[in-house]
Amino acid sequence: MNTNLPKVMQPLGGQTLISHVINTAKASSENITVVVGHKKDLLREHIAAIDPKIKITDQDEQLGTAHAVKTAAHMIQDDEKILILYGDVPLISSSTIDSLISGQQECTLLSMHLSDPTGYGRIMTDDQSNALRIIEQKDASAEEALIHEVFTGILLINGSLLKASLEEINNQNAANEYYLTDLVEILSLKGVKINCIQANPTEVVGANNKKELHELEAILRNMSAEKLLDQGITLLDASRVDVRGEVVAGKDCSIDVNVIFEGKVSLGENVIIKSNVVLQDVSIGDNSIIESFSHLSSATVGSNCNIGPYARLREGSEIGDNAKIGNFVETKKTRLGDGAKANHLAYLGDADIGSKTNIGAGTITCNYDGTNKHKTTIGEESFIGTNSSLVAPVNIGKGAYVGAGSVITKDVPDEALAVARGKQVIKEDWAKNKK
Repeated sequence: MNTNLPKVMQPLGGQTLISHVINTAKASSENITVVVGHKKDLLREHIAAIDPKIKITDQDEQLGTAHAVKTAAHMIQDDEKILILYGDVPLISSSTIDSLISGQQECTLLSMHLSDPTGYGRIMTDDQSNALRIIEQKDASAEEALIHEVFTGILLINGSLLKASLEEINNQNAANEYYLTDLVEILSLKGVKINCIQANPTEVVGANNKKELHELEAILRNMSAEKLLDQGITLLDASRVDVRGEVVAGKDCSIDVNVIFEGKVSLGENVIIKSNVVLQDVSIGDNSIIESFSHLSSATVGSNCNIGPYARLREGSEIGDNAKIGNFVETKKTRLGDGAKANHLAYLGDADIGSKTNIGAGTITCNYDGTNKHKTTIGEESFIGTNSSLVAPVNIGKGAYVGAGSVITKDVPDEALAVARGKQVIKEDWAKNKK
């Protein structure tokens, strides 16, 4: 991977490889154990950040997949079903895991048929399609290499069978490793019926280098786009939408190109997201439009709103219904009331702005005194003239006016006009005399 990180900590769709696997597994069980080896201290810290309840065991020497599982054998109960997943196979779905768990056999393999099975362990089966043996690529004869059903590495097995089989696996093979695949032959010779469930090949793709990681991104992008389409969302180009979290949407939403969703995003009905927009942990109400090149993070937008273009809504921004945030307006910890407008070139931080208030271009709420943040409150139906600086803490009353170019440092009563400018001085013929 050419990286300082463990392979399973490489990024994919806004998460790490292993976080994808863990989060999917958690949908089926809270009893999760991760075997760590290479750069295990980094990995332990990362896993604890994902979920501190996850159990971790060390594989100090990397001696094969069976050896890895054996390091966790002391945590396995005889009456448990054990599902074995891989940290670098991140796209396995909950539905596939459920299919494995719901099976009645004591051991079930996840397999697939490939036209080119190179690199995979081949599955030998009986006339009832039960698995008899798995032959690794390195150990396969020319005839065995022609088998097209292959093992993905993922399996479900009874706990007591797994522990007993691990004791019988040896490393007498080309790689001198303890293969988990050997347990199939060990079990079948004891008369255990081993079922095979067919996998969707895109779910079991792994990554061993940055090229393969890039291919995984493309697969994940397509899978995520299909989920959006299934919700009824219109995508202008499914190949140019990135979902790096979870998106829930109402009917008749439309997504333009180069849109990125991160975290949890909720869209109402008939929401339009135009090109080059980033939405991170946001909720957007019905009939609202997010114009191009806008960036919304940890914000809430009401219904019938228009945001952008080039708007930035930061954490704690709450935009009421029928409100307008225009180009190059930034908000942070600010509530904009219903029908309020900030059409262009403003910074509104730590502010509570009443309904139907108009914020003129160039307005700044001066919320930081160098040590602490302070709040600006503006009443409903007020008018803030262009290029005004509101030095917090300050309150502007209901229906009040602030003249353009003012620096407001004192409260303004309801329906009052505040003008705070330096006196204009004109010196006749000044330019001519200077020359």
